[in-house]
Amino acid sequence: MQEPKASREKFSSGLAVFFATLGSAVGLGNIWKFPYLTGNNGGGAFLLVYFLCILLVGLPVMVSEFYIGRKTRKNAIGAFEQLKPKTAWKHIGSMGVFASGLIMFFYSCVAGWVYFYLFKALMGTFSNITLETAKSHFGSVVVNPVTPILWQMIVMTVVSFILIMGVQKGIEKITKTLMPLLFLLIIICDIRALTLPGASEGLNFLFHVDFGAVTGTVILTALGLAFFKLSLGMGTMVTYSSYFTEGDNLFSTAAKVAFADLAVSMLAGMAVFPAVFAFGMEPSAGPGLLFMTIPLVFSKMLFGNVLLVAFFFLSSIAATTAMLSLVEVPVAYLSEERGLSRKASVFVSSVVIVLFGTLASLSADSSSLLGGITFFGKGFFDLFDFISSNIILPLGGLLIALFVGYAANKDDIKQELMNRGHLNNGWMIDLFFFIIRYITPALLILVFLNSLGILS
Repeated sequence: MQEPKASREKFSSGLAVFFATLGSAVGLGNIWKFPYLTGNNGGGAFLLVYFLCILLVGLPVMVSEFYIGRKTRKNAIGAFEQLKPKTAWKHIGSMGVFASGLIMFFYSCVAGWVYFYLFKALMGTFSNITLETAKSHFGSVVVNPVTPILWQMIVMTVVSFILIMGVQKGIEKITKTLMPLLFLLIIICDIRALTLPGASEGLNFLFHVDFGAVTGTVILTALGLAFFKLSLGMGTMVTYSSYFTEGDNLFSTAAKVAFADLAVSMLAGMAVFPAVFAFGMEPSAGPGLLFMTIPLVFSKMLFGNVLLVAFFFLSSIAATTAMLSLVEVPVAYLSEERGLSRKASVFVSSVVIVLFGTLASLSADSSSLLGGITFFGKGFFDLFDFISSNIILPLGGLLIALFVGYAANKDDIKQELMNRGHLNNGWMIDLFFFIIRYITPALLILVFLNSLGILS
């Protein structure tokens, strides 16, 4: 039986809303992927393009999801069913729940690696590490058929315990504690990295303005990042916004989250790349940077192991807060639409994630136990990533933009964005409608076509 709307939990304050939503947006991609793409695609010029993409794609879609969630006070599927019952629009929510599951299948695997590396750093394993032993450490983690699954289960146990505590005692309490700590740890790593000889090369890599490097492909990359980095199209923002208070300014919250997320990415880049360049390492993208280069670089610093522990601890924070929002999507659906208790919903969701996540863990490398099993040339790990990131998320974001721009009740949207007349932001709403109806869909269509390789 569906839980009555009046008894549904909410976040306790605007600050809680900000930290929880920021925790959803901040993930492992902030630590290595975003800074790397910035450096390799024009530095400061890429940041300018990304900023424009945030304004034209990220913020409009985020505000749209905020409207849907807070208006209905329901999970991703229930929200669309309430707004447009017995229509095809209701399937947008189903896509979000499905996407959050697919993402968790491989993301929980990578998060398990982060937890394991934090444990190894605490044990002092990376003292006197060399490039060869760094590669050996990572290779053994990826290929081993037991270790990654064990740590994936540990990650899911931590996430499940927090979610069972509920919205305020679990999600809110943890994110209000961990997000400020994440900022503190990044700043500590920044201070040490920026004092290294040759650190200026790392800053130049990140911030050098090269408009000549800005091509059509770079613009599409920035568009994709503006969308994917903010946890859009996967049901998380609809679900989290259903816990917002009535007084939250949806425009203001979206802007604060978007730019705080950008700040985390830049601070992470300022911690990582000055150190990478100072020791003559290659700023290669992907797990290689996070799991091989970073332990090697930090081991060469004074108090390096302390900083390495701090770095992997902040990485584990980013992974955990992002996973909380992803798992909350099916949990809210099962508890509200299927009548399960919250504990049962968390248990069912976690078991499914671990079962399918095991396939991802055992196929993360071609040498892994299931690495030889492929579909359309992709193993389970890459397949889960491709279907969610390249198909469901951009398509879901496009449908959300079209839904709010054309199908939803315009007066209802205005009332929700004005907080029932308490905010005087009519001009902002008019601008929002213009962007979400005409500009955002066009840009998301380009992102979608590019993600499928059609524009490549």
